[in-house]
Amino acid sequence: MNPYQIRSKSADETMAFASRLAKQLQPGDVITLEGNLGAGKTTFTKGLAKGLNIKRTVNSPTFTIIKEYEGVYPLYHIDAYRLEDHEEDLGFDEYFEGDGITVVEWAKFIKEELPEEYINIQIRYTEDDGRVIELNPIGERFEKLCRELVE
Repeated sequence: MNPYQIRSKSADETMAFASRLAKQLQPGDVITLEGNLGAGKTTFTKGLAKGLNIKRTVNSPTFTIIKEYEGVYPLYHIDAYRLEDHEEDLGFDEYFEGDGITVVEWAKFIKEELPEEYINIQIRYTEDDGRVIELNPIGERFEKLCRELVE
């Protein structure tokens, strides 16, 4: 499956795209976000929250690992950065198989615990201070969803 790319010229464009994506998601969907510090992972998550009609301010859960927000569906925002060397089962499957949408930043640190199907999103800087948002669908449903969003 090939990646799909979106170009964003601003934080507002990134949030608008994420909001559109959120409206296509359903309970149990997982999105992984990768990108350098400051690339826009939290901005993207704020856009998802907006699309799910979440009113609370969304910020990075770096020190709490998981933050939960209530909207059309719950949004579970996981920051796995500090879990690089974990060995115990942290119960992420309860989120991944639950009644909400789960966003995982730094998912490479919990790769073995991810579900079989999800969307991996990589956000990279461009030379003009914009961003490239690369969607890598894992599974047929997400392949179809990404294709429809980008076309």
